[in-house]
Amino acid sequence: MTDSPPSAATDNDAALQTRAATELRRPRSLADVYRVFTRMALQGFGGVLPVAHRELVERERWMSPQGFLEVLSLSQVLPGPNVVNLAIIFGDRHFGWRGALAATAGMLSVPMLVVLVLALIYRQAADVPLVTGALRGMGVVAAGLIIGTAVKLAATLSKNPLGLPLALGVGATTFAMVGLLRWPMVWVVLGLGALGMAAAWWRIVRQARWPAP
Repeated sequence: MTDSPPSAATDNDAALQTRAATELRRPRSLADVYRVFTRMALQGFGGVLPVAHRELVERERWMSPQGFLEVLSLSQVLPGPNVVNLAIIFGDRHFGWRGALAATAGMLSVPMLVVLVLALIYRQAADVPLVTGALRGMGVVAAGLIIGTAVKLAATLSKNPLGLPLALGVGATTFAMVGLLRWPMVWVVLGLGALGMAAAWWRIVRQARWPAP
């Protein structure tokens, strides 16, 4: 029996390391779900979405970028806060209704106590110029975090069934209607969402019936 060449062994090791680095993991227990979602909520100043992407996709590797975007899209069309909906869907996917409760409790229990304490402090210091300036600065930082997360999520559009050009077009149209024209978000989401779902379904069916050679 002959030994493998050093270059082949090195390539195999590199492939195994790459697979291990990209392989998705599962939460080990309900306590694990509660801990991570509590940590997410405690870091979510100005919005939890950027933190949720970092924790679930980059740090814990419980979700792929594409999977995160799909669950987030579903969360946005459901009633209620987006990230809470995301927590419910994620928890239910892994542990059923108990996982949904654990994720929701993580999002709300400890952060609610922190918010109550901060509200009492803010009530006493609301007129202090330093506090007012700090809150305005945090708003700018929160906007930057959301933009950064949008850039990360945009990298997954190349795998979208709509294709990159059409997906970017739908996103730009949504931004123009809601951000610039101030159209009601409910009607924009229902209208463009229905068109996007129909177009994606048509492309998926077409690819299944007539696969590319």
